[in-house]
Amino acid sequence: MNVNIGFAGDPGAESGRGLFIYLWIFGNYNQIFVRLGEPRLARRSSSALSLILQQNQRPTCDLKKMTAKLFSELGLSPALLRAIDRLGYEKAAPIQSEAIPMIMAGNDVIGQSQTGSGKTAAFGIPAVELVEAELRAVQVIVLCPTRELAVQVAEEIFRLSAFKSGIHSVPIYGGQSYDRQIRALQQGAQIVVGTPGRILDHLDRGMLKLDRVKMVVLDEADEMLDMGFRDDIEKILKSVPAERQFICFCATMAKAILELIHRYARDPKSIRIEHKVLTVPSIEQAFYEVRGRSKTEALTRLIDVHDLKLGIIFCNTKRMVDDLTDELVARGYSADRIHGDMSQAQRDRVMTKFRGGGLEFLVATDVAARGIDVDNIEVVFNFDLPWDEEDYVHRIGRTGRAGKSGRAFSLIAGREIYKLESIERYTRTKIARQQVPSLDEVEEKRTNLFFKRIQSALQSGAFEKESRIVDRLLEQGFSSTDIACAVIHELRGEESRPAEILRPEAAARPHRDENAFHKRPKNRKQHPSRVREGRTRETRG
Repeated sequence: MNVNIGFAGDPGAESGRGLFIYLWIFGNYNQIFVRLGEPRLARRSSSALSLILQQNQRPTCDLKKMTAKLFSELGLSPALLRAIDRLGYEKAAPIQSEAIPMIMAGNDVIGQSQTGSGKTAAFGIPAVELVEAELRAVQVIVLCPTRELAVQVAEEIFRLSAFKSGIHSVPIYGGQSYDRQIRALQQGAQIVVGTPGRILDHLDRGMLKLDRVKMVVLDEADEMLDMGFRDDIEKILKSVPAERQFICFCATMAKAILELIHRYARDPKSIRIEHKVLTVPSIEQAFYEVRGRSKTEALTRLIDVHDLKLGIIFCNTKRMVDDLTDELVARGYSADRIHGDMSQAQRDRVMTKFRGGGLEFLVATDVAARGIDVDNIEVVFNFDLPWDEEDYVHRIGRTGRAGKSGRAFSLIAGREIYKLESIERYTRTKIARQQVPSLDEVEEKRTNLFFKRIQSALQSGAFEKESRIVDRLLEQGFSSTDIACAVIHELRGEESRPAEILRPEAAARPHRDENAFHKRPKNRKQHPSRVREGRTRETRG
């Protein structure tokens, strides 16, 4: 909430140097930042503020709970909607629903939201939308605390601008060749994403011109200030035109952030996500830290080691739902999908099959999964953590119903750990960290299950027809032990054969490193995500 109070008759009021009080209310405590146009107004400002509070005459503000909207409701161009649809997003996160219209309207915006809540698209979408493709000059500059985040943001903007002809972006950060970055700037990149230090280096060298900048974005501003970038940030802000938008996103609102906002923002609109309190049901919750590309392998190991037969797997995008479903089917699992691109008849057909036990696993997005009410769901997997903490509660609430036990497993890669911390704070629950089962553990579990099947069959005694085959083999001189071992060998071979046919890589790598989830590939010269459709981001802009 942001309050801007002006006192009539204050010296300098017309020039904007009067008294401004920024009142930020967060949770159960208040942080008040007071700017005085002149020192002699200090006593007056203090008494005025006291009078307001004593008489309970608090300035009125519009503080509304943020709700998610469809991207089609945000007034975006067809080209950008097409890019968003290609990425597989079905709805905007709460921070995106509120920030995008405000930024598109030309306002300075201050957003407080936890890492992983969708802030990148909240400023990336309007940045791409507002850039003039015909103007070959830097128009948007995004400052990030680390090179990893700068690369991540640049990649997201690259994908969002896929169908906006003539828009180019470039990441600028330490550790990469100056020549490559200079070449991209000379080719006319309109959006620059980088760390403060390297951007300042380019400014000092005269290779980066900011005189046409229309928007400055501080992403993870609190983290940048904690890392000591304040002076660099201020030098960069002083190098851009006064008439430009100021966008600031952070997780906390410390005094240093407020001072920066006060100095460089003009009547900013403030956004903070408000949640109603929800109770998480009593469900066994755990998370597994893996490398992004190992998520599918980790998922299948968990399914096998726990012998899971009925579950829902949540992904954030339609594309991921499609890709994961295809992978699971290829690995021999009974799975199908449900998302927004499917017709109602297709969804009904999949749900009928799932409710009837014809499917083991349903892979779904949050939007498509609304209204799913299936009994006896053993597990919910968060293949991707949701943008909104409330969605996490809704997801895991689909298991453990009617007093039955349930499980909720989340696969965490990279910066998703920050999302998890936000979920823990929101649910007031500590989610246990566990290790992904090794291949030996999975094989031992399969062996134990097979043993129980044989034991159960022996106890039932329902094998009169098979006894004739055994008698014939005994007559040929084979021992009963050899016959039993041969039968088990054939049975287990038939069980594993379909998976081997569908997964030829399993045979090629029989001695897989169990620690592969936490290792980086050797001799890695270039991050693979930098190459898209045969072009690097640098060559594009």
